[in-house]
Amino acid sequence: MTIRKLSRGVALVGAGMSKFGAFPGQSSRDLFVEAFQEMLASVEKGFDPKEIEALFIGNFSSDLFENQGHTAPIMADWVGLTPRPATRIEDACASGGAALRQGVLAIASGLYDIVLVGGIEKMTDLPIERVTDTLATAADALYEVPAGFTFPGLYAAMATAYMAEYGAAPDVFLKVGYKNHENGALNPKAQFGQRIADIMEARKKSAAKKGLPIPEWADEMAFLNDERANPTIAWPLRLYDCSPVSDGAAAVLLVSEDLARRFTDTPLYVIGSGQASDGAIHDRPTLTSLPSAKKAAEMAYQMAGVKPADIDVVEVHDCFTIAEIIATEDLGFFEPGQGWRAVAEGKTARGGERPINTSGGLKSKGHPVGASGVGQVIEIWKQLRGEAGERQLPGNPRLGLTHNVGGTGQTCVVHIFERR
Repeated sequence: MTIRKLSRGVALVGAGMSKFGAFPGQSSRDLFVEAFQEMLASVEKGFDPKEIEALFIGNFSSDLFENQGHTAPIMADWVGLTPRPATRIEDACASGGAALRQGVLAIASGLYDIVLVGGIEKMTDLPIERVTDTLATAADALYEVPAGFTFPGLYAAMATAYMAEYGAAPDVFLKVGYKNHENGALNPKAQFGQRIADIMEARKKSAAKKGLPIPEWADEMAFLNDERANPTIAWPLRLYDCSPVSDGAAAVLLVSEDLARRFTDTPLYVIGSGQASDGAIHDRPTLTSLPSAKKAAEMAYQMAGVKPADIDVVEVHDCFTIAEIIATEDLGFFEPGQGWRAVAEGKTARGGERPINTSGGLKSKGHPVGASGVGQVIEIWKQLRGEAGERQLPGNPRLGLTHNVGGTGQTCVVHIFERR
């Protein structure tokens, strides 16, 4: 494969996000304004927002979630950036990552010098059955949906295939969720900023307050294996294996490399970008890997001139716990079939040799689908600049990677960032 390089360098000089969660009475535009304002405040040397030349907004389905189409110019208007060109990018749950890639390419091409990239989704105003139907539009409506598949079912099929091929047990999936709740508890932006132990205590207090029998669990794994506390959604995946329905927005400011130091003394540079696509899950030769992820990663590594072992900080698309395990293998951090062993041995924990999803991931931080890919970048921004607080990784991390998946892997976008 020909190694592609960006025609000119691109830098990340500002980043911000709203809190992820459920926010009745707020629209995606309200959340985007919150993210935009935090992004502005993150630019230490300041700048006039009117210098922004274009906007790329990742959004999956404001049409169905909010009955509002044509969202990109609305976002531009609400942050005072009309008449700049504003474009909505839709690639299911990879919409944010795809928007970021378009922003990078727009600057690398020389067309623009300063670009705003955002991601938005407002999901919680719909009842859960309509959320499920809306998300199902990212599956194959000709084959998968008529067969009765929803996304928990599709990822459950991947999980059962993985267990059959590699000997993993359902408990290892629960350990991914446990780990990500441990990380999310340290993230003030996370939808579920609670450890599993905290959730257990809250359940006990609630039962006592209602005069009900107080549940007893030996430990967190006993809680996670309790069908009443953590019901099966699509075997082997339980409730705590699934990312939540979320509202949220994120925004980052990209500039040409030669302008970066005008905005901040600690920019990050986009040194690798890859995107690939694939057919629906029913046409793949294997259910234990995403070909699009492997190809996107290969493109990004080659562009950046780095190897998986060089990466210090990783945010992967854990829409379901099995997705995180498969991602760590597709990205080359572990050999096929070894990702689950890495989880069991604690290697992917924040204090392990290959920490994954220090933000809490989609599982704990939340998954407002159009915003998730840009939200991943916020963690890389904080970790590489030493601003991640209690969840900061040691060792002065220099290289970060984001992995953003659409659907069951029909789209994957991978980006690599460097602090110099």
